[in-house]
Amino acid sequence: MSGIDIEELLAFVDTMPAFRSSVQRLLQLTADIDADSRDIVHVIESDPLMTVKILKVINSPFYGLTNKISSIQRAVVHLGFNSIKNMALAVAAMGMLPAKNQAGLDNRAFLLHSLTTAALSKKLAERLQVPAMQSSDYFVAGLLHDFGKIVFAEFVPTTYQTILQTARQHDRALNLVESEVLGIDHSQTGKLLAEHWGLADDLIIAIDHHHNEYLNSVLSDCLFAANQISKRLQLGFAGNPVTRPFPPGVKRRFGRDLDDLITELGDLSPIQSEALAFID
Repeated sequence: MSGIDIEELLAFVDTMPAFRSSVQRLLQLTADIDADSRDIVHVIESDPLMTVKILKVINSPFYGLTNKISSIQRAVVHLGFNSIKNMALAVAAMGMLPAKNQAGLDNRAFLLHSLTTAALSKKLAERLQVPAMQSSDYFVAGLLHDFGKIVFAEFVPTTYQTILQTARQHDRALNLVESEVLGIDHSQTGKLLAEHWGLADDLIIAIDHHHNEYLNSVLSDCLFAANQISKRLQLGFAGNPVTRPFPPGVKRRFGRDLDDLITELGDLSPIQSEALAFID
């Protein structure tokens, strides 16, 4: 294990783009179960770039709305408050991605995996009767769980390209290859990035441990399951060719194994279609 300089990595993470103030405020409000939905709509509407991108998605052919939606308030009426809130967070996350990277990580496939994992994590939370306001945390965890890979792709692009190739050619878990070569994996680096972004502690822990089968919180179990479902159904690709079976704790949580849970969830193609509409 050659490893990388952790102090240099920390310094690099500190140079990465931070969420804009509007997004920071949105994260604060969505973490507050007593937050007024009008305040969240106001925060989104106060950010012209975010507003334009959300309205562009809503008015895309995917949603098939008869009349054009011209405001976030009207969008909430048509699609629901939680959907608009999650769209805003997805716009913010996509804004963190560099246009291209030298490591060969496919941004479009990466985003498709991130967005579908986010939607699946939220869907599983709802299945476990997690309150709607709290389920947005599950969406954010799924959305951002792999962003540590973006750090590696920017920090050590040549080395990370080799890591991605090794994992794929030898069908090995990407996080294990990362640890062998760099001495740290993308979940640990994702934690550093999540701290840089000022995310809530439960989100930081979920991102840090999304490959840890023994954490056994509702959030971590939903994230673990959603990640495996997205990989099994090939909903995008974020560099990890290995789909893991459910460990005992996750299997107990959902009362079934990975394949049985996929069968029970039914047609998941709308999740992929919505994510593609958002990306394109």
